[in-house]
Amino acid sequence: MRRHEFQPGRLIAGIVLLVAGVLFAVDARGGLEIPWWVLVPMIGAGLSLAALAGWAAYIVRRGHRREEAGEGVTSGPGRGY
Repeated sequence: MRRHEFQPGRLIAGIVLLVAGVLFAVDARGGLEIPWWVLVPMIGAGLSLAALAGWAAYIVRRGHRREEAGEGVTSGPGRGY
């Protein structure tokens, strides 16, 4: 099996949705009374955090790929930005 890149955004999204599903199932069985206004913001915040983590991981991977390709940031004047 080939190794794949670590994707923290997908990990966070999976954990948040798994927790929300378990809480929903516990509520459906009558174990807890969890109002909808707790689960909906939890899912929204978790998916937002997952998007932020995925974006940050993308930026880091892009930097590593540039370094491996020899396109590192040059020092001195004329860097182009």
